[in-house]
Amino acid sequence: MIRNRLAVFATTAAAASLLLTACNGAETAASAARDGAGAALSSLNFDNGTAKENNATPGTGDWANSPGKVVTKPVAKKWVQLSASSAGDLDPVVVNGSGFTLYRFDKDTADPSKSNCNGECATTWPPVVVAPGGKIFIDGVKKSDVGVVKRDDGNLQVTVGGWPVYRFSKDLKPGDTNGQGVGGTWFGVTPDGRKAGAPVAEEQPAPGSPATSVTLSDEPDFGDPSEGLAGAGCQNVGRDDLASSLQASGTLKIWSEKDCEGASKVVDGNVNDLAAIDFDNRISSVFFG
Repeated sequence: MIRNRLAVFATTAAAASLLLTACNGAETAASAARDGAGAALSSLNFDNGTAKENNATPGTGDWANSPGKVVTKPVAKKWVQLSASSAGDLDPVVVNGSGFTLYRFDKDTADPSKSNCNGECATTWPPVVVAPGGKIFIDGVKKSDVGVVKRDDGNLQVTVGGWPVYRFSKDLKPGDTNGQGVGGTWFGVTPDGRKAGAPVAEEQPAPGSPATSVTLSDEPDFGDPSEGLAGAGCQNVGRDDLASSLQASGTLKIWSEKDCEGASKVVDGNVNDLAAIDFDNRISSVFFG
């Protein structure tokens, strides 16, 4: 019996050691990736103003990028320009040195920065890349909001507000915004990394004030179609399991089942993407008061 217990203990200890080693390995790899991106960022040169104002060499950087095509030539990676501008209905939005709209992807992450668009995705959405030791011209974008992240293919991708940024293969002339809203996950990027074109949230009441109404929208960022609810106590949603964002003037509780049952979450004010709180297409009832 004692021998069996010792054997179990040894096996458990070995398994724990392997798990700890794996965890430490993952943390080390993540730390190395952060350190690598930090070193790469420190190697870049930042100049205020546009490439033209700084007398960039013709036929280099953004000027060497073919519209809608992936950047492959080293000369095209020498510099990137980030300008706060407007394009179509997007104002503000970041554009590059050739006036093409830059986008962010909801399936990426900003903290830590990570691109999840590779392979065919990166052909449709060419990442904005710069060579180590290259240059970034900042025009209306804060240097503190600009960074880089190492992609799976080894390239350095520029980030704004932590979000990796891209062009769109179907934007063929400066000012095009054909990528806006594609798949409900692609949006122009603002100078501080937010989604361009997202409605500015109305001033909210003090946290904790109970909401008396809510608008549930089928799309993120309050897109139509939508449904309104008002009243007191528990209210069932007419079209349940469809909401991807909500607008409310205070605090309410959302539920995954009718009659305020199942999983629940307390929210305060607007939520532009319910996926962020793991409640996308899950609301069946709400509770006011």
